Amino acid sequence: MILNNFDLQGKVAIVTGCDTGLGQGMALGLAQAGCDIVGVNIVEPTETIEKIKATGRDFLDIRANLMKTDDIAGIIDQAVSKFGKIDILVNNAGIIRRNDAIDFSEQDWDDVMNINIKSVFFMSQAVAKQFISQGNGGKIINIASMLSFQGGIRVPSYTASKSGVMGVTRLMANEWAKHGINVNAIAPGYMATNNTAQLRADEQRNAEILERIPADRWGEPADLAGPCVFLASDAASYVNGYTLAVDGGWLAR
Repeated sequence: MILNNFDLQGKVAIVTGCDTGLGQGMALGLAQAGCDIVGVNIVEPTETIEKIKATGRDFLDIRANLMKTDDIAGIIDQAVSKFGKIDILVNNAGIIRRNDAIDFSEQDWDDVMNINIKSVFFMSQAVAKQFISQGNGGKIINIASMLSFQGGIRVPSYTASKSGVMGVTRLMANEWAKHGINVNAIAPGYMATNNTAQLRADEQRNAEILERIPADRWGEPADLAGPCVFLASDAASYVNGYTLAVDGGWLAR
């Protein structure tokens, strides 16, 4: 039965930045499909833990700072020590800094690039090594953006980092497919999360955004659960190096 290909029963998924928002929505979707979750956050994800536990799945809470790469090896070690393996990685952790390009600071550039693209690559590298040692392949899902396709305004480092996510997703897919590792990305559209609170609070900008979205609404974290489960499952075994837009039709406009 085709639905069996979407079943993630007994799988182990690392999800970074899952204390709220999109990360929480994807972690919950994976748990509902059968995954135990390794949550990597800088704060305790209390609400996420409660939601995951309510599904009957296990949750390993790891505190780490993905602004630097020092904690990555420990994340892998803790996950394997607890569950014996890793099957899925969702690189969701990310930040955004807003300012005109003419005034943008080096610090805001470095902070965003470090977590949005550097940590994505080195987390993926570490997990890919674990996948290869396990010998059963695995799934890596990176979180891109509409600004992987477009330039945007007042978010130069975010645009650069998310463009990089789409590019490095292709690169990793090219190199690691031979090991049975699928690397893909999801590009969320305009989502109602902490990152977009400023935009939604601006009445004019909010109206302009909604006017462009055929679905006529901001996306919700739950809208990413299905695409994430698909890319994490055997149903997507021949999907590699692709960035899937989940945008309510924004790019089609």
